[in-house]
Amino acid sequence: MIYENIKTAKFIDRPNRFIANVEIDGKSEVCHVKNTGRCRELLTEGAAVYVQEINDSKRKTKYDLISVYKGERLINMDSQVPNKVFHEWLLRKELFKNIKLIKPECKYKNSRFDFYIEADNKKIFVEVKGVTLEENGVVMFPDAPTERGLKHLNELSESADDGYEAYVCFVIQMKDVLYFTPNYKTHNEFGEALKCIEKNGVNLIALDCEVTKDSITAGNLVGIVL
Repeated sequence: MIYENIKTAKFIDRPNRFIANVEIDGKSEVCHVKNTGRCRELLTEGAAVYVQEINDSKRKTKYDLISVYKGERLINMDSQVPNKVFHEWLLRKELFKNIKLIKPECKYKNSRFDFYIEADNKKIFVEVKGVTLEENGVVMFPDAPTERGLKHLNELSESADDGYEAYVCFVIQMKDVLYFTPNYKTHNEFGEALKCIEKNGVNLIALDCEVTKDSITAGNLVGIVL
């Protein structure tokens, strides 16, 4: 995934979850935040960020916030990009070899899963979650309670009962992490549900990413600790 028109900026503040004030070339600009999560540990006053300039007269803001430095670590925080990263990874045939169909946003019962795939003579559902929360090299999800995410887990488990192969893929939007673990402190029920669905046959994978100021690419599988 390549971004165009990237500019260096400095984070000032975040009046609400949709916008942030950033400084670009000494001038304060309003920027759209492409992540409605809390991200409190990332968006700190003075943090170095990268923004994408969008030339669209219909938009209220001229920039999108794409990534942020946490110390020396560059973290992509674009919540729209994990599905694109996973899709590119699929096309590299890193997970399945004989892919016949990839259908994004596929409905199943009362949920809409990120991908329905037919590959290797299997029918597969995949739900993708972007991960930006990191502490001492350990990455976690979610950074806020997610009832929608919990519903997806339960229905993925139901799809496994119905004969589908099911996956949850945690796309870690950074590099050089130790392992992934559920954020029990923030949403214990989500973590417990992950344990249950894995026992029921749902596959859990975590994938790190190479992140630069203007790109994000799937990297390597990362260990999961439940």
